[in-house]
Amino acid sequence: MRSFIHGSLILLIAVSAAFAKLNTPRPSPLGKISQVVGLTEVKIVYSRPGVKGRKIFGGLVPYGEVWRTGANESTTIEFDDPVWFEGNKVEAGKYALFTIPNEKEWTIIISKDIGWGKNGYTGKNDVASFNVKTESLPHSIERFTIEIMDMTNDSANLLLMWEKTSVSVGLKVDTDSKVMTQIEAISKNPKAMKAGTWYRMAAYYFDTNRDLNKALEWVNKACSMNNEAYWMTRLKSRIQAKMGDYKGAIETAGISLKQAEKAESKEYVKFNREAIAEWQNMK
Repeated sequence: MRSFIHGSLILLIAVSAAFAKLNTPRPSPLGKISQVVGLTEVKIVYSRPGVKGRKIFGGLVPYGEVWRTGANESTTIEFDDPVWFEGNKVEAGKYALFTIPNEKEWTIIISKDIGWGKNGYTGKNDVASFNVKTESLPHSIERFTIEIMDMTNDSANLLLMWEKTSVSVGLKVDTDSKVMTQIEAISKNPKAMKAGTWYRMAAYYFDTNRDLNKALEWVNKACSMNNEAYWMTRLKSRIQAKMGDYKGAIETAGISLKQAEKAESKEYVKFNREAIAEWQNMK
């Protein structure tokens, strides 16, 4: 009986301890963004305060003062390659994102001062500081929101939005040099390359307006290794057309069309038919 009472007492204490720790929603929920821009991963961690009927900019967030750009801990931004914010180069690493809001423009500060809110900001460890214009939103954003929008292979816009105010920060990455470094290294061992690698190399040269003769050479190698790949044959036709060889492009598109029909790819059947019709008028 004594051991039973002792065991029950231990269980009661354990249950009481478990219930003593209560998890409730944070007033400013934690937000996380992870987005690859080109080949560079950008991560942002921030807290998202709400409007809750208050005047935000020029009120809760005073004009002309450093703001943690969120709530609680410093908002952090991290990237695994150098990036350029509005033309300002910042090396790979993890930083705090501070701002100084004003009515018509904000100062954006990228700093090594990572800590708790603006109290951890010294102003001595800034790695970039610049101004961006504000924009008025047509409707109110209840919770402070950061988004990465308008992405290309080497750029994006970092949007900061709250209440009826928005600012956009241009972000650029050096995707091209990373890809070209890979191509240079891979090309040293062509015997080990597969059709997909030849194809991607040719596609990159085509997309970035590089040496089309080299792109055609590479896509021919890809097609010779996979003679059913309608998407590869389609790229070859587009390279030929870009080089002004519309007759050759039409013949190649006809091959891609038959391959796509066999594979029941309605999308590529459409692409090829439209291309052939367009190029017929350009011969």
